[in-house]
Amino acid sequence: MNPVPGSQILDHLRWRYATKRFDPTRRIPDADWAALEEALILTPSSYGLQPWKFLVITRQDTKESLVAPAYNQRQVADCSHLLVFAVRREMTEADADRLIDFTAETRGIDRQHLSGYRNVMVGDIVTGARSREATHWAQLQSYIALGNFMTCAALMGIDTCPMEGFMAPAFDEALDLAEKGLTTSVLCPAGYRDESDKYAALPKVRYPKADLIEHLP
Repeated sequence: MNPVPGSQILDHLRWRYATKRFDPTRRIPDADWAALEEALILTPSSYGLQPWKFLVITRQDTKESLVAPAYNQRQVADCSHLLVFAVRREMTEADADRLIDFTAETRGIDRQHLSGYRNVMVGDIVTGARSREATHWAQLQSYIALGNFMTCAALMGIDTCPMEGFMAPAFDEALDLAEKGLTTSVLCPAGYRDESDKYAALPKVRYPKADLIEHLP
């Protein structure tokens, strides 16, 4: 593996911005989108539980139908791909067992060797104190995936716009999420900026490094 120079990464991160206006005529090539989907799959999560489903919407009529519950923000319809991060409403022992079984199969080990790992997961997320906040916990996990997705997209020259401004119940209903035990966490339209988007050229507003980073002894 050849490391990517830090300067190159920073150039791409300085280039990216929360795109306010997408060019509706430009589509993300299939190969590039496939790479972004793999990047989503590779996102780390607490305990490796992956409490999410990534919904990819490209049909124009479907995207148009979601503009209203996104408070009429046109990014939802004008983007190339609308990515909806949906998360589990609750975590069960079956979820822990699925991960244990899959881990044992993937790594070629006896399931019994993972019993301690399973017990910790169940005691924390399924039956423990955090089980009462399972949806919130899963939503926090989805933001790890969101950050990973946006960074990878920037490195590929693809624009994104993270969006919390939407009516989750309306999205859940439109996408039939409740019956799947899921709820909408966050949105991220992806595509290419329109040349008329004035926000693309605005300087980033970021506090100085001295205000944000502290090296401890």
